[in-house]
Amino acid sequence: MSTVSVHLPDAVHEKIKELADREGVSVDQFLAAAAERLASGPGVEYLERRAARGSMEKLHGILDRVPHVPPDPGDEL
Repeated sequence: MSTVSVHLPDAVHEKIKELADREGVSVDQFLAAAAERLASGPGVEYLERRAARGSMEKLHGILDRVPHVPPDPGDEL
């Protein structure tokens, strides 16, 4: 087994810890299981099929529902 060091945003790390705790496993076990699932899952073909079902029209319909408000301080482009 290999060791990998990953830098994650604090919020992502906290969410992973919450999910691992909920499952009763360590963060390492949780991430190993997630990686295994991704590696053995439907893969790129699945994502390509999902992407083919989407459209710019659907995307714009979703984005039109987002409130038009100024960004929070620090989130400006």
